[in-house]
Parts: sequence; C-alpha cells; structure tokens
Amino acid sequence: MDAATTEKSLITTERASLAGRPAREEAEQAVRTLIRWAGDDPSREGLLDTPKRVVCAYEEFFSGYDSDPEELLKRTFEETDGYDEMVILRDIRVESHCEHHIVPILGKVHIAYLPKHRVIGISKLARIVDIFARRLQIQEKLTAQIANTINDVLEPRGVAVVVEAAHQCMTTRGVHKTGVTMVTSRMLGAFREDATIRGEFFGRIGHRDARSA
Repeated sequence: MDAATTEKSLITTERASLAGRPAREEAEQAVRTLIRWAGDDPSREGLLDTPKRVVCAYEEFFSGYDSDPEELLKRTFEETDGYDEMVILRDIRVESHCEHHIVPILGKVHIAYLPKHRVIGISKLARIVDIFARRLQIQEKLTAQIANTINDVLEPRGVAVVVEAAHQCMTTRGVHKTGVTMVTSRMLGAFREDATIRGEFFGRIGHRDARSA
C-alpha cells in the first residue's frame, strides 16, 4: 500500500470514529473527573464552569475532524496565463496537539507547489494546515497529510512541505528542554527528484537543503 492510499485510510478511520462521539454532558463529566483526580474540587466556585469551558475549547482545538480537506481544495483556477513557476506560502502559523499527551504543538509551516494546469487560492493552503492541525497529531503525520492531500487533489508537478514546531510534551514536562524545534519535511514530485528545485525552495524559506550538503 503506497503512502497516499495509507493516508486516505487513516482519514477515513478518523471520520468513522466520530460516529461514537460522546454527548457533551459526558465530556463535561469527564473533565470533572480529571479535576477530582488532580486533587481539586470541581464544585468550588472557580471551577464550576471549567468543564463547559474545556469542552468548548476542545471543539475549537479539534474542529479539523469535522472538515473534509479534499473538498476544501476542489475549487481551483485554470486561468493562469501559463504560470508554471514555484508558488510558496511561508510561515503559516500552526497550532496542534500531541496525540500522546494532548499538549500543544506550536510552530509554522512552509508550503510550495509547482503548478501543472491549475492553481489554488492561497487561503486554502493555510486552511488545509488548520484542518489537519486541529486533530490529535504527531508532526511527521501532519507533514505528510498536508503534502499528500495537496498532491492528490491539485496534481501539480511537485509539492514541498516543511513544518517547524516546538512540542510542549518535551518543554513543559518530561525532559523539560526549552528552545528546541522539531523540523520535518515532505518532498513530492519535482521537489524530491530535482535537487536544484528543492534547493530553491529551501533557500526561499531560509533553510539549507541537507540532502545537497
């Protein structure tokens, strides 16, 4: 099974899991249980509305499960006057949550593609980042999901995605190492096959292409 097929299978599994989503009241009760487990009293004044606030926050944090990334990218534009050079969107803010500890992953994403026949509105590139980021994630999977989806729907000559992020699962707990950034990349098509194109992309986002070093 290739990477794209595996990715589609994972997305289908994630959507199917929503069928068993608990009621809001159950979610709020779960928060009360965690408050008690932490050693506090969920009935005290300062915590009375905390379960509602946490559930509302989770709706925002994980709203990506309710969106179809492929549907978002379906509207494209063919009137490009033959433009076929690199399209880059740099420094897209990313806010996600680690699926191992449910703590924030914060950073930025750089996306590039080489149009073949069609281009897409740049806001859609930022929104595709949000759809996948607003799910429980690991950075490697997030990087692959963004690149694979753009590649499958837009069918460009190539796609490049780089994610740079700090993980609070290692900065606020565990090893407590601050100032550490994880960098992941996914190169498809011309970006994987052509070192010159890949080097141009890394240069434009302020990175050195380690593969060419």
